[in-house]
Amino acid sequence: MALNKAQLVDAVAENTGLKKTDIERCLKGFIDAISDELANGGSVTLIGFGTFKVSKREARQGIKPGSNETIEIPAKTVAKFKPGKSLADKVNADAQAAEKPAAKKSAKKK
Repeated sequence: MALNKAQLVDAVAENTGLKKTDIERCLKGFIDAISDELANGGSVTLIGFGTFKVSKREARQGIKPGSNETIEIPAKTVAKFKPGKSLADKVNADAQAAEKPAAKKSAKKK
């Protein structure tokens, strides 16, 4: 399941008791601040959550699907996110809990 912006605003409003309009303004400010910092080549670290940073990709050759024609892929700068330890642990714990099979009942011998 994926959360869109409106659903995120609803969830934060429910968790905090704040007005949705206030949360929307805060979320826009949060996104703008991170975007501006990344556009300037910087990074944003939120301890326990993760780090947003930019990375440069070199130009390279690729293969066009369907025709197997070699094409030149230009260099570009991309935004990346690396989760912090707390977030990674929470996601990993939730994933492991979902994968565990139901406990089997042991049969008693008489």
